[in-house]
Amino acid sequence: MSESEPPASSEHQNGGASSAARDLAEVPAVEVVTAAAVHLMSAAAVKCGLAEDAEADGHLDLGEARVLITALAGLVTAASPEIGDHHARPLRDGLRTLQLAFREASLFPDPHGSGPGEKYTGPVR
Repeated sequence: MSESEPPASSEHQNGGASSAARDLAEVPAVEVVTAAAVHLMSAAAVKCGLAEDAEADGHLDLGEARVLITALAGLVTAASPEIGDHHARPLRDGLRTLQLAFREASLFPDPHGSGPGEKYTGPVR
C-alpha cells in the first residue's frame, strides 16, 4: 500500500466476509464435502507418487500421504450416511485406490488393517 492510499476500512473488509458467507450459504453441503474430499484425494495421489514424474520431482512422500489418506477416510466414512450412496460411492472408490497405491509404493507395506485410513474403512485388499 502506498502512502497516498487510505487504509482499507473495516466496513469494506467485513463486506467481503459477508459476501463470502452468502456465497457459501448457497452451496449444498454435499458439494462442500465432495470438494474437500477431492482436494484430499488429489494431494494424496501426488504424495503417493501417482502424478507424472512425482518421484523425480521429489513429490513422493508417504508420510504425508498417510496423513491425507487417513483424513480422507475419516471424512468419507463420517459423511457417507449423510450424503447418500450416489455421492459416497465414487469417494469410497477413490479412497480405496489411494490406499492400494500407498501399499504398492511402500517398501515395507503395513499389515492388512493397519494401512492409512484402514481403522475407518477396514482392511483394504
